[in-house]
Amino acid sequence: NNQFNNCSLPLNYANKIKSLRTHNFFRSRITCSAKAAQGSDLVVKEKSVSVVLLAGGKGKRMGASMPKQYLPLLGQPIALYSFYTFSKMPEVKEIVVVCDPSYQDIFEDAKDSIHVDLKFALPGKERQDSVYSGLQEIDLNSELVCIHDSARPLVLAEDVAKVLKDGWLIGAAVLGVPAKATIKEANGESFVVKTLDRKTLWEMQTPQVIKPDLLKKGFELVNREGLEVTDDVSIIEHLKHPVYITEGSYTNIKVTTPDDLLLAERILNPATAVPAH
Repeated sequence: NNQFNNCSLPLNYANKIKSLRTHNFFRSRITCSAKAAQGSDLVVKEKSVSVVLLAGGKGKRMGASMPKQYLPLLGQPIALYSFYTFSKMPEVKEIVVVCDPSYQDIFEDAKDSIHVDLKFALPGKERQDSVYSGLQEIDLNSELVCIHDSARPLVLAEDVAKVLKDGWLIGAAVLGVPAKATIKEANGESFVVKTLDRKTLWEMQTPQVIKPDLLKKGFELVNREGLEVTDDVSIIEHLKHPVYITEGSYTNIKVTTPDDLLLAERILNPATAVPAH
């Protein structure tokens, strides 16, 4: 297949195909380069991506009267930051917001300022239930599902573009950053069992990008065997399908505590790029 002729691919994608073929897929840490892919055939088509924006969490750790994703961050609800980021990307066809109906108006009020379709789905008991609910609403012609936690307001459009390309090429990809901390495994009594090799450890973020057919097969397996998963690509791991880690940015934090909210404000300030809507 000429599409997978390494000589015709940008270097970073040729390396990915090579590591797939040699089954060293998970051993190599390759920084994906959106610039290197420009001008190649490996481009995610316009209006081919369905975003599932998870905004149904309760946010108990924040200790606020409303879920964390709706708290104001420099005057704008946290959930709207990534919502606007996705809405401006040419690859995105629609955004399916998974949220409690009482918060739909936050997104509906922004509808006139975006150029993608807006849909809603009801949240489930667990994260995987909410993802499944959102999956039922996506356009049947979508080529990629891009699942994002609305409590990550600072995701960069360039990082989203990179993980979309990797998801299109591999079938499943997730933003992540190399672990900075030393991580130790402990037993039930809190005694150290071993120190894990930091060079092989990554902290997972979102978006997590998966081809729809693959995600549906994964859910069939998870539901059939009653499995519980903590993130979306774990569903794909159960299928034994490779999942690629696209190196993202450390600023793509998840806002779960008051300290996180302060950190997000510091990252944004004194930036002038805060959306004004």
